[in-house]
Amino acid sequence: MSSPLSDSPIPLYLQMADILRSRIDKKEWPAGSLIPTLEALAEEFRVARVTVRQAVQLLTKEGLLSPRRGLGTVVMKSEDAPNTVVMKTSLQSLAQMYESTTAKMLTFDEAHGTPKIGSEVGKLGANYVYMRRLHFTEDKPYALISLHLLQDIFVQSPEGFRTNAVIPQLLRMKNVHIHRAHQTMSIASADAETARLLKMKSGAPVAHVSRVFLDKKEQVLYYAEVIYRGDWVKWEIELQC
Repeated sequence: MSSPLSDSPIPLYLQMADILRSRIDKKEWPAGSLIPTLEALAEEFRVARVTVRQAVQLLTKEGLLSPRRGLGTVVMKSEDAPNTVVMKTSLQSLAQMYESTTAKMLTFDEAHGTPKIGSEVGKLGANYVYMRRLHFTEDKPYALISLHLLQDIFVQSPEGFRTNAVIPQLLRMKNVHIHRAHQTMSIASADAETARLLKMKSGAPVAHVSRVFLDKKEQVLYYAEVIYRGDWVKWEIELQC
């Protein structure tokens, strides 16, 4: 039987730790159970015993495992993930999702918020307000949003935009008309700051989303760069027949 580990630059013990962590997250090894012995894992993964020990020590430091003398290595109770955040593709469903979550303002700049985007994205207005927010679901961070809102729109309800989710607030405004909305997504790895804010491991997968709302003249009303935890977000896309 071949090893489940890949032939890549990533050290074998880190690859193995990822697989063991996944088994714990999926409850294949429930809390309170014993994991297989070092010898059994070494045979399964076709690696040296020292490699297994390194992987187990790493998960022990993370609090997922606990060696017990004379008993073996026990799986500790891991923190349950919150309900998956379902990202749909209509403005109304997006607004509803944000209204069901909470946010913390990290940065607010009313004077130097012009987004750095190309002309192919849209035409820039005179001034924008910049906000950087951390969004929470079930009191746990799941998204980091850096957004630019046209200042002419912001001044119509400054307190509302400061304290509430921006998209629902924007859609409630009768005199603001979004002619076109577009977003793109790519998959990347969390850098150190993102990992700290979203309380995840550095290098873990995240979804990067660029989102823009335009008026009839192709002026940018709203532009955002969003980073979502990859393990908490599910995208639902309706396919046209």
